[in-house]
Amino acid sequence: MNHYPASIRQLIKLMARLPGIGEKTAERLALHLLYASDPLVEELARSILEVKQKVRLCARCFSLSDAELCGICSNPARDASSVCVVEQPGDLAALEKSGAFRGGYHVLSGVLSPMNGVGPDDIRIRELVARVAAGGVREVILATGTSVEGEATAAFIAGRLAAFPVTVTRIASGVPVGGDLKYVDQVTLRKAMEARRALA
Repeated sequence: MNHYPASIRQLIKLMARLPGIGEKTAERLALHLLYASDPLVEELARSILEVKQKVRLCARCFSLSDAELCGICSNPARDASSVCVVEQPGDLAALEKSGAFRGGYHVLSGVLSPMNGVGPDDIRIRELVARVAAGGVREVILATGTSVEGEATAAFIAGRLAAFPVTVTRIASGVPVGGDLKYVDQVTLRKAMEARRALA
């Protein structure tokens, strides 16, 4: 890569540090930006800086927001009595795109992982318990992942909320729509069998 000027090499190096972008993709992006119009590059640079300066965590659900409360928490049409607990803002975005949930959220910012030194005080479990204790929440839906850490986090939260007059549920997991059973892993099949329901 020494055939590029130092400034281009530096841009390629920085872009390659982004997740999912290897050196070849970083090189293509850097060259694209080099030949792109000045207004486009300036707008991109401004947008990156604006995200870093303005985006913060919502004071209620801890999702990403550019105000004290995010658009979901500040929406009076949402059902605040139902709270869906997710690991990261990306999980919240996936649920929102599905259109399947019209309540509020609580973003943990991680899962319990003793092997990696992540305990209950390192994620936002305390804030969830305080939110439930304050009243107004009737159901907490645990939508953490089905990994060992996700399951352990869901079980821990359920235990912490057992003392409150709130229904704690866990999202179902199983065979994806259109999935072929022979390609589905054993853990997913077991979960699907455990979560089966009557059709009539």
